[in-house]
Amino acid sequence: MNRATAKHLIERYFRQLTDGCGNGDCTNEFCASCSDFQPLDNNTAAAKALELFKINAKLCNPHPSKRDSDSQHKDTHLDSRMSDMDLCPAKEDFSDVNYLTENTVCMILSFCEEKGDYSALIRIIGRIFSNADALIKSFRKDEPKAAENLDSLEARGADKSEKSSDKPSEEMGAAAALPDEGVNESFDPCEVSVDMEAVRRVYDKLLGLDQVEAALVNALVYLTPNMELDLEYLDVYETNPDYLNIFLIVLENSNLHSPEYLEVALPQFCKAMSKLPVTALARLVKLWSMYGLQHIRRMMETFQQLITFTVVSNEYDSDNLVNDDETVVAATQCLKVAFYASILGGDVNVDHNEEDDEDSDSDEPTLHELLGEERLYKKGPRVDPLEKELGVRPVDSIKPLIPFEDFINESLNEVVEMDKDFTFFKVNAETKFSFQTCPFILSVITKNQGLYYDNRIRMYSERRLTALYSMVQGQQPNPYLKLKVRRDHIIDDALVRLEMISMENPSDLKKQLFVEFEGEQGVDEGGVSKEFFQLVLEEIFNPDIGMFSYDDDTKLFWFNSSSLENEAQYTLVGLVLGLAIYNNCILDVHFPMVVYRKLMGKKGTFLDLSDSHPVLYQSLKELLAYTGNVEEDMTLTYQISHTDLFGNPILYDLKEQGDQIPITKENRQEFVDMYADYILNKSVERQFKAFKKGFQMVTNESPLKYLFRPEEVELLICGSRKLDFDALEKTTEYDGGYSKDSQIIKDFWETIHSFGEEQKRLFLQFTTGTDRAPVGGLGKLKMIIAKNGSDTDRLPTSHTCFNALLLPEYSSKEKLRERLLKAITYAKGFGML
Repeated sequence: MNRATAKHLIERYFRQLTDGCGNGDCTNEFCASCSDFQPLDNNTAAAKALELFKINAKLCNPHPSKRDSDSQHKDTHLDSRMSDMDLCPAKEDFSDVNYLTENTVCMILSFCEEKGDYSALIRIIGRIFSNADALIKSFRKDEPKAAENLDSLEARGADKSEKSSDKPSEEMGAAAALPDEGVNESFDPCEVSVDMEAVRRVYDKLLGLDQVEAALVNALVYLTPNMELDLEYLDVYETNPDYLNIFLIVLENSNLHSPEYLEVALPQFCKAMSKLPVTALARLVKLWSMYGLQHIRRMMETFQQLITFTVVSNEYDSDNLVNDDETVVAATQCLKVAFYASILGGDVNVDHNEEDDEDSDSDEPTLHELLGEERLYKKGPRVDPLEKELGVRPVDSIKPLIPFEDFINESLNEVVEMDKDFTFFKVNAETKFSFQTCPFILSVITKNQGLYYDNRIRMYSERRLTALYSMVQGQQPNPYLKLKVRRDHIIDDALVRLEMISMENPSDLKKQLFVEFEGEQGVDEGGVSKEFFQLVLEEIFNPDIGMFSYDDDTKLFWFNSSSLENEAQYTLVGLVLGLAIYNNCILDVHFPMVVYRKLMGKKGTFLDLSDSHPVLYQSLKELLAYTGNVEEDMTLTYQISHTDLFGNPILYDLKEQGDQIPITKENRQEFVDMYADYILNKSVERQFKAFKKGFQMVTNESPLKYLFRPEEVELLICGSRKLDFDALEKTTEYDGGYSKDSQIIKDFWETIHSFGEEQKRLFLQFTTGTDRAPVGGLGKLKMIIAKNGSDTDRLPTSHTCFNALLLPEYSSKEKLRERLLKAITYAKGFGML
């Protein structure tokens, strides 16, 4: 459609609105001949005609009686008003277009299509999209102001401007102020002045044209360096929040992940975006969270593709770290916006937080501070600035829009060097980027490496300080956390020793664990500690002791609210879990996920009952869904009952005089929430508080809480329940004359693969000291099978601390199976060698 045709159509709309079509039976609501039509003055009719043209409204054909009179004269008022009402600027090169509206783009596109030449469109797209000020003013919700870009509205006069200022557009939000108007006090971060729907429609029209695609790429290359400078040195966002419009408009381009952008344009754009202040990034998070799953996933995939493309296109080593790659770093920081948008847009619970015990900090400087190591050993968990600005944490997420696993970039995890990254994370955070500041992109295996370095360096430091103390005080150095226990009194001995250490010198808990069983030979290089943990847990979780109750259906343990044991016993359990993480041991514990959520700072809620108390959860769920008369049919009150250690019923009022308050349809949600709070929090408050205290004695200075989600903490403590023996076979090494081609080795793996699940777990327990796979699976175990002599009646033996199996070269496969089964079935205790 050319300019003359557009003008002619608008003239017809104007005549239709002022004179009508002449048909007395007209039903068009936009025609003056319609019986329901409200008369308009000429000014209003001119503006309405332009609006009807935009939406392609119904246009009546003139009635025969009207045609002759219409052909003889035109409304002189229309001529004076519509003569300047052109849909496109008078200049065909469009040099007077300073910003874009949807209508402007459509008109230029129509002009180019008619001529068969898109050079004018390419020039205007290139000019506007390469200019920050022009983009800020483009595609505004404030339609009257945006439309002033058209010559058609420049002649509307001061009187019309005054009317529009008296009655602003309802779509115009607080953020629709022009750049020089500053920030409104009632600024709504979730309101923007850009018309996002119009932007999306424009991209739909433009992205099908290859010539325009190239113009968009080149414009972005020219635009982004200036944006980066503006944001870094001029603080442009603080003076004009509408600067965010640029990012909103550019990121609506659904082709950003294509090769044309990945080389230069998108990397530069991400660098500029990473310079946005935290307040602007938080605003982006809130906006994206409202745009929905499809939008966030597209953003996530765009940044992930840039990271992967960059990583696989380069080679990294200790001298050329991925941490120094500006593109990967910037894209990771942009990915964080999509990560928090996914959390905020999903099911989230920012309430129900556990209260952390605040230890009063002493004014006396610590030895670490005196030695200048306060940065490496600073207390308190890290807080992500964006997380703080939003007031939401990953642990608050019940169900994100996009699964957490989708944000992990495997290519990046393969090249990041965690020893260097750990140093940046702990010491050089101000000058060097650490991927641990964006833990969502790291796998649990990679994060575990970072935690390992943190634990080992802390152990080394405590060992060094012990040597320093011993030199000053003339005492025998004790560089380890030594536990000497009797096998028959393991709980009492461990409890007394750990309690003494925690009271006298808690920092000793940060030393490397060294266990010795009284009367038994063996140097603890990891294997004895594994057995110690196992024996402690077997006794503590023994149902006869009554510290924990066991559910036969879920196979999980829960705190016994009526336990007779003192709090020190629960503190010991927490200590054991903390020490296991700290010493990189896997424990055979079976807690529901709510325990790990509570350790990470969240209280248990109704949804957590689904795996900890599934029968109760189902009953309460049916109560909430019941459509009948709750009060009469259920006859429930705020008084509940549960059984104690001896099976006796215990009554508890959720409210004062709860037995007198019936449960109704109106208060059933409150009843369910209070019931869940009692079961998961209040009834076990004493036991869990002691348990958490023990856990935090070891992990309080660790980045554990910052880096890991509750389900990942469970994986750290318990290991993986999935046993892939094919992966173990591929990574196993051989010694003493064996190789993977030895006949006995072939017989050995055939025998192992033929075992049932329980026999496989017994073998793993016998060889490694635990029946769980480490973080990352059995392929990370690095087991060794060594030759231990020729054919014999001796049983196979193992060094659990080295994951080594000593296997004699038996004469037959049957003998191998019989000897191996006997060894793994009856093996217990250190000293079988």
